Amino acid sequence: MVNIIMEPKQTANAEKCYQVTRKDLPLHCPMDSMTLWNSHPRVYLPIEDKGTVRCPYCGALYELKD
Repeated sequence: MVNIIMEPKQTANAEKCYQVTRKDLPLHCPMDSMTLWNSHPRVYLPIEDKGTVRCPYCGALYELKD
């Protein structure tokens, strides 16, 4: 028998500011680590130029840490 350990997903849009790294690119909201059942449609966010971007659906702020 194989035991699979799954980390709990974070609630989508639970925070107002998320710090992301280049490994999270291309950036989209909600992110893969978030539950999607109660969130908005996935939208890709252009963060590379300014280092910050706000989701037009939920208003979450993303900051690129690199």
